[in-house]
Amino acid sequence: MSERYQTYRDFWPHYLREHARPETRVLHYAGSVLAIGLLLLALATRTWWALILVPVSGYFFAWISHAFIERNKPATFTHPLWSLISDYRMLWARITGSLDDELARAGVSGEGRA
Repeated sequence: MSERYQTYRDFWPHYLREHARPETRVLHYAGSVLAIGLLLLALATRTWWALILVPVSGYFFAWISHAFIERNKPATFTHPLWSLISDYRMLWARITGSLDDELARAGVSGEGRA
């Protein structure tokens, strides 16, 4: 069972440890980028029903990665807002090149940081 964290500062390292495998993170990135793309497309085309696909696309990839790669329970169920924030923080950290340092601080081993 996942621990309930009192602060986001404490949650973030836990989130990174729950995403220790690079394959898990790649699927999260795919879902996050797809969700952003679908949101922009729905807004640009005023296809409001497509907004339903935004969370579905984001969570689909994340939950698949937790079920079959990481084999743990997604943090979405215990900390939904912090989990969503962390999905995009992790993506941004990868884009900006700071993720390896964040993973090291969270105690994720070197092979998980590839």
